[in-house]
Amino acid sequence: MLTVYDVIRSPHLTEKSVALSEDGKQVVFKVHPKANKYQIRTAVEELFDVKVDKVHTMHCAGKKKRFGQVVGRRQDYKKAVIFLKEGESFELP
Repeated sequence: MLTVYDVIRSPHLTEKSVALSEDGKQVVFKVHPKANKYQIRTAVEELFDVKVDKVHTMHCAGKKKRFGQVVGRRQDYKKAVIFLKEGESFELP
């Protein structure tokens, strides 16, 4: 069983995710690959003391990268877009 600290791995900070979080209604996190939407919802509500409206999840494949002759690959990850209920706001610490 995953704990709330295992489910939420880190905030996903990109230009698009920062633009979504500027209004304070959506937040994007990298999450555990086997975590489901219910586990993500309860982890966010417990850790950050906010009410979650809905959760969208997606699997992101790692990109291939070259390091000279060596071809490597970045790690796959899962991210979740958290939609907060009306009247709730959230800022990353």
